[in-house]
Amino acid sequence: MYSILIVDDEPNYLVVLSELLRDEGFEVFTAANGEESLRVVKDVDLDIVITDMQMPGMDGMQLLQHIKVINKELPVLMITAYAEVEKAVAAMQAGAFSYLAKPFSNDELIVTLHKAARHYSLVRENTRLRSEIRGRSGFSGMVGKNPRMLQVYELIEKVAPTPASVLISGESGTGKELVAKAIHMNSPRESQPFITVNCAALAETLLESELFGHEKGAFTGAVAMRKGRFELADGGTIFLDEVGEIPLALQSKLLRVLQEKSFERVGGSKTLTVNVRIISASNRDLREEVAQGRFREDLFYRLNVIHVTLPALRERSDDMPLLVNYFIDKFARQLQKENLTITKDALRLLMTLPWEGNVRELENTIERAAILCDGNCIEAEDVQPESVHIENTAAWSQDLDLHQIVPDSASLNDVLYAVEEKMLYQALEETNFVQARAAEKLGITKSLLQYKMKKYQIRKKK
Repeated sequence: MYSILIVDDEPNYLVVLSELLRDEGFEVFTAANGEESLRVVKDVDLDIVITDMQMPGMDGMQLLQHIKVINKELPVLMITAYAEVEKAVAAMQAGAFSYLAKPFSNDELIVTLHKAARHYSLVRENTRLRSEIRGRSGFSGMVGKNPRMLQVYELIEKVAPTPASVLISGESGTGKELVAKAIHMNSPRESQPFITVNCAALAETLLESELFGHEKGAFTGAVAMRKGRFELADGGTIFLDEVGEIPLALQSKLLRVLQEKSFERVGGSKTLTVNVRIISASNRDLREEVAQGRFREDLFYRLNVIHVTLPALRERSDDMPLLVNYFIDKFARQLQKENLTITKDALRLLMTLPWEGNVRELENTIERAAILCDGNCIEAEDVQPESVHIENTAAWSQDLDLHQIVPDSASLNDVLYAVEEKMLYQALEETNFVQARAAEKLGITKSLLQYKMKKYQIRKKK
């Protein structure tokens, strides 16, 4: 329900307009003069103000100026007599949302009010997002003082003011979208749209329509023209998450947008031009994808003007206490649990876990612990995931004589690394180096398998 303040010195007009707008579902406040209306503006979370231009004492123009001091984004609709149109235009130049000249129709008024309310809703959402991104801790809402994270912050500061395309790489859960938002919110485009597309979440047949829109009748089910994400992002930034999932047939159209800033909707012949900054992300090695012929080399270089690499959480374990405290504060506010704390044992356990899902997994773990813990203290048992519970040793190992296979001089790490590397290579060979199948065979995630392959420099033999 939108809240509206009507300001007019004619009591009958206030009554008639109030009844009309209440019937339309608006919450209505009224004021007979400028001074009274300003008290309402200060005390009530309004969505729109409607004011008459001509009033005794403080007129509509003066009221507009005072409102803009209190809340410069609040839409003000001016009601004028036909002869006062020039004054109304001057009011719009001073910040009024629009004006209506008497006599006007009820439909015209309702349509204008809904436009103003939707506009204000978008402005407030944009403000909320800016506040979230520029958050309470760290650079642009990101937390960490690890040297590699400090390098990321420095790179964001340098690249944000430029129009350069940015490619962000890193494992799932490392915060790629947060970096993209930070770049956008610290750029000249910050007041314009930030549009996200998860390229891996859409079927190949739908992705082109989602990115570029379609005309009515372009395909079965296209019952109306629909704008794509590039049109919606015009003037702002589009974030293509998992860009490596875009099929080759569609990559050429994306390359054209990068080169010429133009495209056609699916089923359309009209060429559309947009001004959009492209930020992309992938947890795949796109250079390897190019080498395998699955990603266009020219597109890769267009996307990879600036490359930001995010470290995995296990590579910045010194940031763990900062991140844990950040998430505890966050969920303490959300759950209204004052003085929520975590024990040293619980923090020590968190420091030892592998965090294959990185910061996102840590956040989910803290949220679950904050909900389920007794009282306001998170204990070690609250943060221990089921996956790390150690069951009884496998039966086949009970009679294993380590002296027969492990030299006395070998350290524990030497043995663990040797066995791990051997099992990884064996699983990859048995699955013809299909990583998803090898990871399933080993009981680990694909992203962890890729990390370990890099660690041991395991590659398929040609």
